[in-house]
Amino acid sequence: MGSIPREWVGFQQFPSTTQTKLVELFGKLKEEGLSTLTILVLGKGGVGKSSTVNSLIGERVVNVNSFSAEAPRPVMVSRTRSGFTLNIIDTPGLVEGGYVSYQSLELIKRFLLNKTIDVLLYVDRLDAYRVDDLDKQIVTAISDSFGKEIWRKSLLVLTHAQLCPPDDLSYDDFSARRSEYVLKTIRAGSRMRKRDFEDSVIPVGLVENSGRCNKNDLDEKVLPNGTAWIPSLVKEIIGVATNGNKSITVDKKLIDGSEANDRGKMFIPLILGAQWLFVKWIQRAIKDDIAKGGKGL
Repeated sequence: MGSIPREWVGFQQFPSTTQTKLVELFGKLKEEGLSTLTILVLGKGGVGKSSTVNSLIGERVVNVNSFSAEAPRPVMVSRTRSGFTLNIIDTPGLVEGGYVSYQSLELIKRFLLNKTIDVLLYVDRLDAYRVDDLDKQIVTAISDSFGKEIWRKSLLVLTHAQLCPPDDLSYDDFSARRSEYVLKTIRAGSRMRKRDFEDSVIPVGLVENSGRCNKNDLDEKVLPNGTAWIPSLVKEIIGVATNGNKSITVDKKLIDGSEANDRGKMFIPLILGAQWLFVKWIQRAIKDDIAKGGKGL
């Protein structure tokens, strides 16, 4: 199900300035004793998950086609460089026919068995203007599947970031406002208490995967505010990986159901036993009553 790590040849496709920044950033992980980083990419279909994976790897590792459905199964792309391994897991969209696809979530969970997720990239589009109840349902479904702790290891990624905002807003104001709405939806959908949510602030990364993305003098792809987005996104990813919160290990218990369900299962024999004793007690009481009634006649 996974893939054998291959040499990260796509790294050489990045401009030299980006390469230098990435070497420095991944060096920080190695200083922390981390030689592997595993990233899970989740979101609706058509928001740019696969394109973002390709951009981060620097190779076309996942097929992207505007006119056909996404890959029906999860896929893990692994690359190694200088003793460091990067794993990125691309996944099918979490919506089908206007509803949350629990089938896709089950598929993803089973694919992830015995893997540890260091960072979740929750992907949506910057150029979408509103959030609705479906967005909240998606977040709830992710929380129910992996535990709401996964949001402590998450990064919100907004794609299609090379846009002209409405006339009355600057680019930074528009992106901040859009991010704020999605983050509020994540808090509501994950059912995290406000204080807990604020204690582990979810950072935001802006992405423009299009080949028409503007470039700076150093040949780096830049957003309208001048940010070279690939090293900026990787910096946010490293920040989440090293934020002190525990990575999410997908074990059999997580796949089969929550601990709460397991605790509930433990009490089932006790409840059934108590019911059986109660029924026996009622039966005996009825027999005693009948016997007493017989004597009185």
